[in-house]
Amino acid sequence: MKSTRIIMRAGVVLVVAGLGLCAARAQTFPDHPVRLMIPFTPSGGIDTLGRLVAQRLGEIWGQTVFVENRAGAGGDIGSSAAAKAPPDGYTLALGGQFLASNVTILPMRGFDPVKDLDPIVLLATGQDVLTVPPNSPFRSVRELVDYAKSHPGELTYASLGVGASSHLSVLLLSEITGISLRHVPYTSFSQAFADVSMGRVSLWIASFSGAIGHIQAGELNALAVSGHARAAELPDVPTFRDLGIPYDNESWFGLFAPKGTSRAIIDQLNADALRVIGNEDLKTRAATLGFRTAGGTPEALGLLLQNEIGQWAEVAERNDLLPK
Repeated sequence: MKSTRIIMRAGVVLVVAGLGLCAARAQTFPDHPVRLMIPFTPSGGIDTLGRLVAQRLGEIWGQTVFVENRAGAGGDIGSSAAAKAPPDGYTLALGGQFLASNVTILPMRGFDPVKDLDPIVLLATGQDVLTVPPNSPFRSVRELVDYAKSHPGELTYASLGVGASSHLSVLLLSEITGISLRHVPYTSFSQAFADVSMGRVSLWIASFSGAIGHIQAGELNALAVSGHARAAELPDVPTFRDLGIPYDNESWFGLFAPKGTSRAIIDQLNADALRVIGNEDLKTRAATLGFRTAGGTPEALGLLLQNEIGQWAEVAERNDLLPK
C-alpha cells in the first residue's frame, strides 16, 4: 500500500509539473519566429490582409511572423500543409469560405478542415458585389433578372473555377431569383476580369476586395452588394436586401492552427489577434481592401465553418456538383 501511495503521489507530481510546463510554454509563446500560411498567390486583397495581420502580430510578440504563400487546389494545398505542421502554435493558416466549399465539392485526399485544423478567430468578412461590363445594357439588378427570366441560358457569368465562391455565389443567387445562366469558368482573376470588362461575359459576382479598384476605375459597373449595409466605398450601390432579394452571402477569413494545438496557446492567439483587428488603423486599412474586421471566439469560428459546409453542400447537391 505504501508503495502504491508513493507511485500515486509521484503521478500527481508529474501531472502538476506537466501542467506547469504547458502554462509556462504558453506564457512565453512565441519565443521564435512564427509562420503564417496563405494558400493563395502573393497578390490581391486576401494576401494583403494576411500580411497586415502577420505584421501586427509580430509587433505584439517581438517576433517575426513570416508569410508563406502556397497556392493550389482552391486553397487546400497551403491549408493542408499548415495542418500537417506540429501543433505548437508556430504554424498558422489563413482560412476562409473556400474551406467550407472545397471539403464537399473539391475534397483533397487526406485533408479535412474540421478534423485537421483548430479555429482561432474570425479576422474579417468581405461583401460580394454583382458586376457587369461598362457597356452592359443592364443598369439595375431588376433589369438583369427580368431579361434572364425571359431569355433563360442566354446570359453568361464568370467564375474562378467550378466550386469556387464566385461560382457558388451565382448559383445561390440564381436559385433565389429563379433565373438560369451559363457558367464560364476561368483559371485566373485577370482572365475573368478582362472578359467581363470587355463585355465578352455578361456578369460576375466578385469579391469586393478584388473588384473595388476596377469599379472605381470605371472598368466594371456594380449593381448590388451583399450584406446588411451598403459598402462605404460604394454608397450609391444598393444591397440585395435593399432590392428585396434575400442574398446575404459574404466571404470570410479566419485564423487557424493545426489540430491539437493547446487551448492555452489558442486562447493567447485569439486574444492577440483580437488586439490586432481591433486597432483603428488596421480597420481603416482593411476597409480600403473591401474587408470589415470581425472577431469572436474560436468556437464561433468553428460553428461558422460547420454551418457553411452544410450550406454549400446543399447548393452543390441541388446543382449536381457533388463528386461522382
